[in-house]
Amino acid sequence: MIEDIEGGAVSDVKRVPAGVDPSKPNSARVYNYLLGGKDNYEVDQMLAHRMLQIAPDTKTLAWLVRKFMLQGAQIAAEAGVRQFIDIGAGIPASPSLHETVQQIDASSKVVAVDYDAVVFAHNNALLARLPGVTPMLADVRRPDDIIERVQAEAQIDFSQPVAIVLVGVLHYIMDDERPAEIIARFHEKLAPGSYFIFTHGSDESDPDFIAQSTAQAAGSTAQVLFRSRAEVAKYFDSFEMLEPGLVPVQQWLDGDTPKTGLVLIGGVGRKN
Repeated sequence: MIEDIEGGAVSDVKRVPAGVDPSKPNSARVYNYLLGGKDNYEVDQMLAHRMLQIAPDTKTLAWLVRKFMLQGAQIAAEAGVRQFIDIGAGIPASPSLHETVQQIDASSKVVAVDYDAVVFAHNNALLARLPGVTPMLADVRRPDDIIERVQAEAQIDFSQPVAIVLVGVLHYIMDDERPAEIIARFHEKLAPGSYFIFTHGSDESDPDFIAQSTAQAAGSTAQVLFRSRAEVAKYFDSFEMLEPGLVPVQQWLDGDTPKTGLVLIGGVGRKN
């Protein structure tokens, strides 16, 4: 079972990164609180507790997804990958991706990409001075922009294996934004031996949760599209999927992991 870890203390408002408004909740800071981080404010904690009233297993799922992401990154690092692009990185909580992979090889490079200016402001304050870690403001819907910039700004070498982490992002990409083409563009650029670590909100989730979350977020930047396993699998048919395949993230983890009303499926793909 995942331990129920309380969120960290509220960050000192006097030390807020430029461009961050501590009076308004932010989804990345809410997630940071659910993970036990300290880079959040009282307004974020209040929203998190309202979410927990509706879906009490939200905090548990946040930790399950985090463990899956770190496990996928560890698989890639142990296979020799030393370059990681974390798209939709959010605000880091320890253990973080860069801590995990740099523990295996201190020379590993990590690019923390997010399209939210609030997240970027936090990451720039927290990560910019760390060796091998590059925060970046960019949008996954523009893969060519990310590919160009990670080469120029972080010296990512696509002639060598790269691991792309896309956790908690794909279900925010609508069909008309062509998610399959985004994945295909990254696959085209990746060298053999590269990895793709991802999650997606599944239509196997509780129907009431799907209906409520879809209605509340309709037309906003937080709009979610729950897809079937078969539909998501098509996006990654050019990758070899590692066992246990595209399954709820709980099935990737050891131990007695609980089921949750929101089902997030995850996979680790390798380019051969």
